[in-house]
Amino acid sequence: MNESLLRELVPTVIGVLVRRGADFASAEDAVQEALIRALRSWPDDPPRDAKAWLVAAAWHKFLDTARAETSRRGRELAVEVEPPTGPVPGTDDSLWLYFLCAHPSLSPGSAVALTLRAVGGLTTRQIATAYLVPEATMAQRISRAKRRIAGLPLDRPGDLATVLRVLYLVFNEGYGGDVDLAAEAIRLTRQLAGSTDEPEVAGLLALMLLHHARRASRLGPGGRLVPLGAQDRSRWDTGLIAEGVTILQAALARDRLGEYQAQAAIAALHADAPSAAETDWVQIVEWYDELLRLTGSPVVRLNRAVAVGEADGPQAGLAELSEVDSDLPRYTAVRAYLLERAGDLEQAAELYAEASRAATSAPERDHLTREAARVRQSLRS
Repeated sequence: MNESLLRELVPTVIGVLVRRGADFASAEDAVQEALIRALRSWPDDPPRDAKAWLVAAAWHKFLDTARAETSRRGRELAVEVEPPTGPVPGTDDSLWLYFLCAHPSLSPGSAVALTLRAVGGLTTRQIATAYLVPEATMAQRISRAKRRIAGLPLDRPGDLATVLRVLYLVFNEGYGGDVDLAAEAIRLTRQLAGSTDEPEVAGLLALMLLHHARRASRLGPGGRLVPLGAQDRSRWDTGLIAEGVTILQAALARDRLGEYQAQAAIAALHADAPSAAETDWVQIVEWYDELLRLTGSPVVRLNRAVAVGEADGPQAGLAELSEVDSDLPRYTAVRAYLLERAGDLEQAAELYAEASRAATSAPERDHLTREAARVRQSLRS
């Protein structure tokens, strides 16, 4: 049997499965299973067409796996809707699975990606979008993580910081993406907060609650994206806001500031403002300074430029923006917004249109397209 031929055929067969509708990671898993079958059967019964054999075997494996997953989800749903027959525990194994996937032998980035895929239920594309990397790159990262822990005993849980990062990304995807996972992320973070006094766990829970409180106002008729400044604040959940602020204050009192506490403080300042015009942008900039010190994140630097533009004027915001990598997602949209506030409507309209073409979600693309049209209308009037 020509093993080099098998290796050469792998990318081609994966490509066939992806074109048929499989996601990259599932296609790769199916092809790996097909290769194992080939190694067992081909020495005694070689196929006439190696590629066709591999495609058929891998596709059947993919379908079997997809059907099994559908059946599993169906059974889980059936269990969920069944009334309880007796006392049940207040927790489940989901949180423990998060810790197990954050295996000590994996890098934090690989552990997060694997957990999001295996436990969080996100697709490879959604994870890649969250990490700002190509889908193929993320698929390779997840596959390497699987191979890394294959055969290892999963009896050593990973660290808390990695699990927090996973929960944070699951919440963000559920809050703003295609899959509603926000409530599940909040549930698991509540469990975690009940079992540890780590301030960053409380900070993450507070952050989730404060953002979740605004969820009903984020989309308008027809699924239109409503930016924070235009949201109907009467629709914000004041109960969740009060709970989030209380949890945050207790965490900050521990005097062990972390990035989730800083983000929650920014969210609390937005929630505390009766209107967008009354937002305490000066204090928000100060919290962004803390967050930037803690993370060094280019996304934080981008958001800080917006806050500076609100606190000190658009020209100050544009000066801060000049220090940010222009290839960063949302950079063009932020520059368009600051230029519009500075009075450069022509360039703002062009940049809104450019940003809409680069948007990764339909609501964001439609919102930026409408912004470009609105500014162009202002130019004509």
